[in-house]
Formats: sequence, structure tokens, C-alpha cells
Amino acid sequence: MAYNGAGQRQGQYDYIFSTIGGDGKDVWVFDIDETTLFNLPYYARSDVAFGAIPFNNAKFNEWVSEGKAPAIPATLRLYKMVLSLGIKPVFITGTPRFTRKARIANLKKAGYTSWLKLVLKGKNDSPKSVVFKSSKRTELVKAGYRIVGNIGDQWSDLIGDNVGSRTFKVPDPMYYIG
Repeated sequence: MAYNGAGQRQGQYDYIFSTIGGDGKDVWVFDIDETTLFNLPYYARSDVAFGAIPFNNAKFNEWVSEGKAPAIPATLRLYKMVLSLGIKPVFITGTPRFTRKARIANLKKAGYTSWLKLVLKGKNDSPKSVVFKSSKRTELVKAGYRIVGNIGDQWSDLIGDNVGSRTFKVPDPMYYIG
């Protein structure tokens, strides 16, 4: 339990949200796969066998196009708290742009109903996740936004330039990107 200098209990999340400017320029960056949406139903399929079979981009993109990934409950709660504080959510994902329509439908179905930006990887974007995500965060900062939080399941979601005032690495039980 945290206390302020006067011995009064602080709000449970005051330390996380202490950098909010309140001028509409605060954003929170969310990764999608295994951070906001859980792809366990995909990995449980017999033709994927929980990763015992090598990753297949085409099969995974077919799964994404189905729009059936459920929300990760703890991240959905964080997302709702972020919205309630006037912070604008931004999704940055390495998912290809051609899945945009399915991603939007899946996010909304899972409870992520609004956001400032949804950034998906284009053909001309860096194939390296760290470079791609770092450059997109830099674009946000150059546009005048403050990244008050950043959450992802891979270190590549959280390192590089303009990582935010607070970063949160969530566990990923399915895979690791080196």
C-alpha cells in the first residue's frame, strides 16, 4: 500500500498514471497479439499443435482474418481505465495491413471499442519489430503526443525510441521473439 507525504493512502494506480498532462495529448500504446488479444485458440488447433509445428505466416493471417481471438481480461481492464482517465489508446502491431478490417472487427468484438490509431505493418515497413514499433512511437511523439504507457508481450514491443513513461511486459506463454 502506498502513502503520500501526509500519511494518506494514494490511489492504487497513482504511480502509473502520474505523468498525465490532461491536455488530450496523452496516449497509451498497446500491442495486440498476446497482449490485448489472445491467440490460444489458434495454437490449440491440430494443424498448429501448440507450436510443435513451425510457425506459418499464411495460416496465422487466416486466423487473424477470422476475427475470433478473445480479449485478455487484465489488458481489457487496463484499456478501460486508460479511457476513463482521458488517455487515448493506440494499437501498434506487426500484423499486416491487409488484415485491418478483421482486426478492427475483432478488437471491437473483444471490447476494445475506440482508439486514436490502429497501426498495422505495411509492405515498406521494417521487417524488424523493434525498428517498426520504435519508428511508429516516434511518429506519435513528433505529432505532439506523450506516451504515458506502453504494454506488450515481447521486448521488441517495449525497447527502442520513445518507449513511454511506463512500460509493462506481460508474459507470453506461446512464443518468444528474439
